Amino acid sequence: MSFFKKLKDRMFRSSDRIGEGLEALVDAGGDSAAAPEPAETTEARPGILGRMLGRSDAPRRVLDDAMLESLEEVLIKADMGVETAMRVTANIAEGRFGRKVSTSELRGALAAEVARIMEPVARPMPIYPQKPQVVLVVGVNGSGKTTTIGKLASQFKAAGKSVVIAAGDTFRAAAVEQLQIWGQRAGVPVLTAPEGSDPASLAFDALTKARADGADLLMIDTAGRLQNRADLMEELAKIVRVIRKVDPTAPHNTLLVLDATTGQNAVTQVEIFRKIADVSGLIMTKLDGTAKGGVLVALADKFGLPIHAIGVGEQIDDLAPFDPQDFARALVGAED
Repeated sequence: MSFFKKLKDRMFRSSDRIGEGLEALVDAGGDSAAAPEPAETTEARPGILGRMLGRSDAPRRVLDDAMLESLEEVLIKADMGVETAMRVTANIAEGRFGRKVSTSELRGALAAEVARIMEPVARPMPIYPQKPQVVLVVGVNGSGKTTTIGKLASQFKAAGKSVVIAAGDTFRAAAVEQLQIWGQRAGVPVLTAPEGSDPASLAFDALTKARADGADLLMIDTAGRLQNRADLMEELAKIVRVIRKVDPTAPHNTLLVLDATTGQNAVTQVEIFRKIADVSGLIMTKLDGTAKGGVLVALADKFGLPIHAIGVGEQIDDLAPFDPQDFARALVGAED
């Protein structure tokens, strides 16, 4: 199964919310420029398949102010955010205002606009010649951070890279155990420390070992306790200070892992972690479990940070490089 097919199948909650919203707002206006003859009944109208294929007899509605306002509401409900929803709607209206549009045409225009926003941020995680390349992974607890590290490590290992993982969330035994399972699965060493140990000390030891072993990549898990931001900020700052004693250029990547099910809370998390850590790129998980997939569009529009990968499940191949065209089509429920 292609990743697009998997993405589309598993993002049905987001695509259904947007797709049903688009159909409803077109149907609500009927043919607002020319009302149907009395003999015409709703039974003669095409089904969903006909609308998706853009049949000439599909319902159409004049794109006017009322319809644009309804479109904004559809996008806001899909967690695209007010500012992004307004900008997307305005761009869709350009060149179409006052014209009759079908659901299929509206869906296509929306997919094109989403892809346009996402194109500049769709970038794989850069790989540097520096050995080891230090990847610091941050995010709130429960965001899928630990699983994402395991998947990335496994994928890099499969691509021929030697990888070391440092289980730096030393306060959560479950996170350490989860990384150890992934490490065993991928054949990647996972360095741990006793529960409650200093994460910076573990990071220092891990970098020293990774350098001695000639590893290509060192991935460092971190805690994500936002209840006390000052403590978290100091903890991350200390990790950076300590690893820079070994390599002044580290970390080379700081990845923020976000949970799509949190919707607009993801925007707040980006703002917080950009202050706490020098975030270089984003990974969005759990797009298969939410109707809030539009938040990724809001993040791209607001911050412009690279989006390296997205996750739609628990298996290793359920984390894939971010493709803006595939994402846009899956989000609006368009066909491949």
